[in-house]
Amino acid sequence: MYNPALASSPPKQQVKPISAAHKRYLQDLRRHRVLVRATQLMILVLIFALWEILARASIIDPFITSQPSRILRTITTLYQEGALFNHIGITCLETIIGFVLGTIIGVGCAILLWWSKFLSEVSEPYLVVLNSLPKIALGPIFIVWIGAGPTAIIVMTLAISLIVTILEVLSGFLGVDKEKVKLVQIFGGSKFQILTKVLLPASFPNIINALKVNVGLSWVGVIVGEFLVSRAGLGYLIVYGGQVFKLDLVMTSVVILAIAATIMYKGVVQFEQFVLSKTGLKQREEKNLI
Repeated sequence: MYNPALASSPPKQQVKPISAAHKRYLQDLRRHRVLVRATQLMILVLIFALWEILARASIIDPFITSQPSRILRTITTLYQEGALFNHIGITCLETIIGFVLGTIIGVGCAILLWWSKFLSEVSEPYLVVLNSLPKIALGPIFIVWIGAGPTAIIVMTLAISLIVTILEVLSGFLGVDKEKVKLVQIFGGSKFQILTKVLLPASFPNIINALKVNVGLSWVGVIVGEFLVSRAGLGYLIVYGGQVFKLDLVMTSVVILAIAATIMYKGVVQFEQFVLSKTGLKQREEKNLI
């Protein structure tokens, strides 16, 4: 007997089994990634081991270059004094605030410049000049205007990263296929719909690249700001260690900075993979590897 409910129900999709060749490809891809990570870790271990050996053999002066064992002792001392996480926390907080503000304001300004062609043409020479201006030279000006404190450091971070974000994201907007934009316009799409349905998804790689660049620029801005005004933080430890010739403290701060910047960069990469997997843009092979 004819059943309308059964007739209207969509057929169930059958999951196709993975072929043997595809399984081998996934295994090779997984093996390649493990090999890359292992090689990277091995290189890092060899660098620190060679550093320690050369310092112990007095081939390099450990007072000037420090050495891994002395760095570990310095980290232990800072921890026992209760200052380690205080300095790390202050620098990381300032960096995250500057990074988030720089990204949000930069993307917002890029959207505004794309929205108004007149405003984009007016601001173009100013963006070029500001991008070429050495922002570090503005540090003393910010201190005088804003005062010595975390606010000046965050503003310094924004000055270094903001223009790069605007230019990178705006370049992504302008590089979107014009035919796609025209197609939405033909179907009566508004400018807001063009932005949300075409430009932002198509410019996602540019936005992610801007985030990755901002990671490094944010750390540069914060450290430069701490060089000038801070009384705490990793930048302060570097300046203080150089002034009193405690180069173990300087190298310890540099190593901690490298670790923190790496973690922050990996966070951006994980965010990229999360968004790609949620939007269905990620390739099936990479989905199966997660």
